[in-house]
Amino acid sequence: MQQLLWLETLLKFSAGILLAILPLTTLRLFGLPRPDTGFWPRVCGALLVGIAGALFLEGTSAGHGLGLAGVVIINLCGTALLATLLVLDRGPASFRGRVAVWLTVCALVTLSIAEIAVL
Repeated sequence: MQQLLWLETLLKFSAGILLAILPLTTLRLFGLPRPDTGFWPRVCGALLVGIAGALFLEGTSAGHGLGLAGVVIINLCGTALLATLLVLDRGPASFRGRVAVWLTVCALVTLSIAEIAVL
């Protein structure tokens, strides 16, 4: 069982890093459809890295299930990538899209702080 957990962690982390750093190249190498920008593949990559982090945490602790600490890791990985893309002007092209993503970043950071306080 533990070996499956580590394999899953490695696969999610590898795919996530590739999508977060080189989204369009990764999609082209695997023959997947390429969007106009790398925004959504990067978001997917960050979430995969977050899930891998949560799985790693689960594999190294005595916990059962993903738990609140794992959710915090997922939220913070996704939030970090979204904020980075917005700061680097690689996010949504429309003003409304940028506002929606900034609101999502603020909401997830606030939620993560509340979850950390409960841990």
